This record gives sequence, C-alpha cells and structure tokens, in this order.
Amino acid sequence: MTAFVPGNRIELLRNGTEYFPALERAFDAAMREIHLQTYIFEEDVTGRRIAAALARAAQRGVCVCLLIDGFGSKDLDADFVRNLEGQGVQVLKYRPQVSPWTLRRQRLRRLHSKVTVVDAGIAFVGGINIIDDMDTPRQIPPRYDYAVRIEGPVLAQIYPVVTRHWMLARWAQVHRRWPRRVAVALRAEPRGGQRAAFVVRDNLRHRADIENAYLAAIDRARTEILIANAYFFPGRNFRRALIDAAARGVHVKLLLQGRVEYMLLHYAVRALYHQFLNAGIEIHEYQRSFLHAKVAVIDGRWATVGSSNIDPMSLLLAREANIAIEDAAFSEELCKSLVDAIESGAHKVSREKWQRDSHALPMRVMTWVCYGLVRFLTGWSSYGRARQFR
Repeated sequence: MTAFVPGNRIELLRNGTEYFPALERAFDAAMREIHLQTYIFEEDVTGRRIAAALARAAQRGVCVCLLIDGFGSKDLDADFVRNLEGQGVQVLKYRPQVSPWTLRRQRLRRLHSKVTVVDAGIAFVGGINIIDDMDTPRQIPPRYDYAVRIEGPVLAQIYPVVTRHWMLARWAQVHRRWPRRVAVALRAEPRGGQRAAFVVRDNLRHRADIENAYLAAIDRARTEILIANAYFFPGRNFRRALIDAAARGVHVKLLLQGRVEYMLLHYAVRALYHQFLNAGIEIHEYQRSFLHAKVAVIDGRWATVGSSNIDPMSLLLAREANIAIEDAAFSEELCKSLVDAIESGAHKVSREKWQRDSHALPMRVMTWVCYGLVRFLTGWSSYGRARQFR
C-alpha cells in the first residue's frame, strides 16, 4: 500500500456546487496539460460547461486528454465527442465494447475512478462524475457527494497513475492517432501541512489496497468510525472489523443510501442490518437526495475521500481511486459535514423497528433473494476471489 507523505494542501469540495467551479477554474488556468478521467460524462448543463472549459484550454494549445468509461458514458452522443475532438480535445473510452449480449467477466472491469490532474501540479480526486447533480427529480438537490483539490508531494503518486491509465487506453485503441504527449515536469513541492496517500484499486498489484487501507484504519480506531457510502455491501472481513470495533467501545456510525436506486443491491444490503444493529452499530439512511459519497472519518485524525464504494464491484473489479488524509482539521471539517447531513437529511434505523419490519414475509423474501443473487453474481464475476463476501 502507498505510504503517506507530508507537505500537502488538500481542500474539501462538497457536491458539484463546489467541485465544478473549482475544476473549471483549474482548466482555465492550465498552461500545458489536462488529464480528466471519469466514469460518467453526461451531455447536460454541467457536461457542456466542463466540455467548453476543456475546449477553451485545447484551443490555446494545452494538451487535453479526456478518458471516459465505455459503459458509464455509453450514452454520450458521438456528435458531442466529435465536436470536442474537432476543437483539439483528445478523447478515449476505457473498454468501449459494452454489448449486453456478451457475458464475459471483463465487461465488468470498469474505470470507476474520478481523477483529474492539471499541469502535473493540481489534482482532483473524489466520487463526483461529470453530471448535473442539481438534476435530481423528486428529491431536494444536489446529489450528495464529495471531492478534494490537492497540491503537494502526493502528486508524485497521483500523476503516474493517471498518465498510465491514459497510455493503456491509447495502446488498446491503436487506430487513434493522437499527437505525442508533451513532456510536463511534475510539480510536487510542499504546499501545506497535511499527510496524504493516494490509494488505488486495479487488477494487478493493487487489488486490495483500498480495502486494506480501510481495515487498517478501522483496526486502529479507538473512539469513532463514521462511514458514508452509497453502495455498501461489505465482505466478511470488513463486517468483522466493524463489529470488533464496536465491541471494544468504538462508536461506529454508517450513513447509507436510503433511496432505491439499484433494487438488487438496495435490498441485499438490508440482509446485513440485523448483524450490524445487534452489534451496536448505528445505521442512518440518507433520504434527502441520492447519496453518492464514498468517504470516512476515523478517530478525528484519518479520513478518506474517493470513488470506491464498499461493495464487490468496487473492491473486486473496478479501477478505483481514493485519497487518504491524516490531518485533524480536514477530518473535523469532513466529520462536521457528515453529521450535518445525518441531522438534516437522514433517518436513523432503530433496532426494534427493524426487527419488527424485517420479519414481515414480503420483506424477508425480497431481502434474502436479493442477498443470494448478489452473492452469486459476486462469485461469478470475480473468478472465485469473492469468498470474503459471504
């Protein structure tokens, strides 16, 4: 796992209302190079705004490299892409073949990380796609999510990963004849006082790094664990770590998705509620809007923000990226934001009510059928590496 390095300046960005203006400002100030890598790039108000900023940079001679996932951005209009390319933006899709008639497991290995690097000196890492998060029908916007803006020595960990992803996608699509990338000097000098590590998940050397980072922090916890995660279906090791922490007196609190977005996972997760609630773990379901965050704060000193859910897709299959931060001030800021979200937009699941509701026959059948299906699909899709998700 990547080591923590000191000297960084990291700014918390709440939702797209803070993230997209910061991204646009960085693009407009870019001098040499922009790498934007995202799962979803939507042609909506936000997508057109970010695309315009990328095009402006390309027109003034900046090397602009946009990498989008072939499944997450499969509906992006070809004319929209051609227009970007016509203005000098280099666009590639990661695993563009997404035929629904193909049952190969590799189709599930997606680029789910959301990482941007500008001039090899400013990075953005988080869970926010390029999509209008104010467009949330039947909810109170915005979609609830986080990202961070980063400067400092941790860029030396981030930049090589981003450029490697771009080169891998380029080599896989040899018919694309983009100009040779310009050489950009890494700017990773100290900028602040925060310790940070860039933690990724891939299918080679870093298959378990993000999960291991969580587990190490949970095992060290002594006072409080606060996790907000949109798609939360942890494996056996993760569940045991949380339950053990609660048993030794740590206050464990989960902020989870309260709205039904993906029915199968929504009900499968609820098969785990009984185990958590019996262990004294608090569960809060976010109801105000769709929860899309993947963040945590532990003991007021350790925090993480990124793209990785705590579910089989993120922990076993997808390319993910999180930033881990050891800093009391940053952790306090993120913790306060999460507590505010719990108080203003979440519903606490009581143990007594859950035991009563979960014994209703329709709920029991739905929960355990979905749980069984998710376990089966996990095992099928991960080549037998899913025993921990029992």
